[in-house]
Amino acid sequence: EAGVETRSCECGETETREIPALGHDWSGLGCTRCDEKRENPFVDVPNDSFYIDPVLWAVEKSITTGVDATHFAPEATGNRAQVVTFLWRAAGEPVVEVENPFVDVSEDAFFYNAVLWAVSEGITTGISADHFNPYGECNRAQVVTFLWRVANKPEIEAENPFIDVTEDAFYYDAMLWAVENGITTGLDNGTFGPLDICNRAQVVTFLYRADND
Repeated sequence: EAGVETRSCECGETETREIPALGHDWSGLGCTRCDEKRENPFVDVPNDSFYIDPVLWAVEKSITTGVDATHFAPEATGNRAQVVTFLWRAAGEPVVEVENPFVDVSEDAFFYNAVLWAVSEGITTGISADHFNPYGECNRAQVVTFLWRVANKPEIEAENPFIDVTEDAFYYDAMLWAVENGITTGLDNGTFGPLDICNRAQVVTFLYRADND
């Protein structure tokens, strides 16, 4: 909660300043700063899972509501439409006035505005000039690249820790940025696994870490 601090000087003068609220620091279902608890609405999201905080954060921020009221489907594949929609919602759902270049993105699709925003911001150009492939699977290289572009492509000077990532890869700078900011540490075997498909739990976890780095 917010508060007020009053400090006194030996000269007799006093100074009062407002102290902003810290807010909750959620860890699982409890706050580390107070006794407040929160509910987990999803029966398929274990309270001790690595993605419990990212999932509940995403719900709180209206980035996702799950696949229904009680299921998040964490193991389901994250497709391109879902990923750009999550990013768009995290950005505040901006509406852009640009022409739709994609024949496979209809105006009544839930991801329509998200796709147009992503294209206008240079986050993605689709898989070709006129196809976005909304239901195509998103791999780890693509997700970190989308996030890196949302962050305005920061340059990172760091050593490449992964044996399966070469310097000429399109996602090379994005990977270095993601590692530097704790968004991913790669896989357990010293690889990044750029072509490994991301599931919904991994997508929201990457997004959560990027937003809270």
